[in-house]
Amino acid sequence: MRPLASVYSGHQFGVWAGQLGDGRALLLGELHTPTSRTMELQLKGAGRTPYSRRGDGRAVLRSSIREFLCSEAMSGLGIPTTRALCITGSALPVHRETTETAAVVTRVAPSFVRFGHFEHFAHTPALMGDTSRLRQLADFVIEHFYPDCRDSSNPYAALLARITESTARLVAAWQAVGFCHGVLNTDNMSVLGLTIDYGPFGFLDAYVPSHICNHSDSQGRYAFDQQPNVALWNLYALGQALMPLIGDSDNALHVLEQYKPKFAQAMQAHWSAKLGLKDHRPEDAELARDWLELLAGDRVDHTLAWRMLSEFDSATAKAEAVRDHFVNRPALDAWLHRYAARLRSENSLDAERTQRMSQSNPRYVLRNHLAEVAIRKANDGDFSEIEKLRLVLAHPYDEQPEHANYAALPPDWAQAIEVSCSS
Repeated sequence: MRPLASVYSGHQFGVWAGQLGDGRALLLGELHTPTSRTMELQLKGAGRTPYSRRGDGRAVLRSSIREFLCSEAMSGLGIPTTRALCITGSALPVHRETTETAAVVTRVAPSFVRFGHFEHFAHTPALMGDTSRLRQLADFVIEHFYPDCRDSSNPYAALLARITESTARLVAAWQAVGFCHGVLNTDNMSVLGLTIDYGPFGFLDAYVPSHICNHSDSQGRYAFDQQPNVALWNLYALGQALMPLIGDSDNALHVLEQYKPKFAQAMQAHWSAKLGLKDHRPEDAELARDWLELLAGDRVDHTLAWRMLSEFDSATAKAEAVRDHFVNRPALDAWLHRYAARLRSENSLDAERTQRMSQSNPRYVLRNHLAEVAIRKANDGDFSEIEKLRLVLAHPYDEQPEHANYAALPPDWAQAIEVSCSS
């Protein structure tokens, strides 16, 4: 085994940060899985690398638990993600805001190549003017992950198009379940459309579109409702990095302009599934948007509201369980009557619709307070809660009545939890 760390650059909070790289991640090699798919194996937090700069290359137990659990939670939700194989704790002291103990996450993915890898070879002064390394990287990604791009008249524009589409689908999936990444720098964006680098992430409790999960994000650049636009900004940065290979700026712009319709299409498919609709109609976008406005107006819990809506009685236009969470009940009742009419128009049967909705609206997500409980117990030497949470979150759409407390509203103390880039 010959472990290595890779170099990349990137934009952080919209500002060019220059050379970055795997400051605390080591690539151990590739694994051939039983499905014949090749997976890269990494250690995160195992110590210094050539790109650690002034850092120690370590990860703290707190952040490692969060990454381990959320990687697996996202997989359970059916959202593309890197995966976590295991977490290894250590008594080694690590100094962040306070002194904490260290840990290492073993994680896998088909590839950990990021937008920032392309930016490095396109924008590093010593490398500019020599496109050989940029081309080598692009050819590698095409050969291993997007081989159909080779048959295009412009393979590199085709590569950008495929990454644009996979990114649009990924962000739509995030928005559908209320996932906030927290730090969508270009170096934290996967060219395969995977969720990567779990730091100050969070799932919405109350539906607040402008929610900022990252305490370090003072300007709200990465707020929940900004994620679709930020992803497009990052794609433009990737497109700029690929320009020496694409050659034609009009071609690149045409590709990037496909992001918005691709995102809207993916988003509408999610809303239709979450509403239990059998077909798609133009007016459904307004129905979903008005439902979200109701949630935002009364700060209703995002996960609970969607799940309870599956119990809606279309014959009477009643949904008492969800109605109890609203203050503006006349507005809710008016919307429920519209929803009932929409369901009747496609001869929807409640039992079948409920089943469809239960497969699109999770009962369980990794709320911050659930992770915090697991972290506190682990700090006391009890790792059982991590495994218990992992098992619950592996099947987030199942009822699991024995674990109903994991689906409850967050306790009051959860409001004081803050996560930042060190998380």
